[in-house]
Amino acid sequence: MLKMLLPVDGSEASGRAVEQFMERLDWYKEKPEIHLLNVRVPLHGDIAMFINKEEIGNYYQEEGLKDLGQARALLDQADVAYQHHIVVGEPVTMIVQFAAEIACDQIVIGPRGLGAIKGLLLGSVASKLIQLATTPVLLLK
Repeated sequence: MLKMLLPVDGSEASGRAVEQFMERLDWYKEKPEIHLLNVRVPLHGDIAMFINKEEIGNYYQEEGLKDLGQARALLDQADVAYQHHIVVGEPVTMIVQFAAEIACDQIVIGPRGLGAIKGLLLGSVASKLIQLATTPVLLLK
């Protein structure tokens, strides 16, 4: 079974990428195993002095679930099975690492939503991911 990784950050662009991916599910001979991934950027500073690790972990989970909300709702509404994951780290590094860990067959991502002229350039995460990923990347605009 094909494993597809859909990194989502709660943005319009990632929501559109999930919608467009769902429209293309019939491209695949069999229904792929879908993994939604939200990468939380680590909080800066020595906050562990003031907040315990469990509360910090809960914060990452809560914020990650918020960002996954739109994608999860779309997949739930279409009755498409998926798994969701929340990790903490630098986005491109974590996406590439997670894709390798689960041995995914393709990464599906949306570019950053920008204006007409700026839209000619990809967002920094999408651009770096295309350059660094060893897994094929499908960019859906």
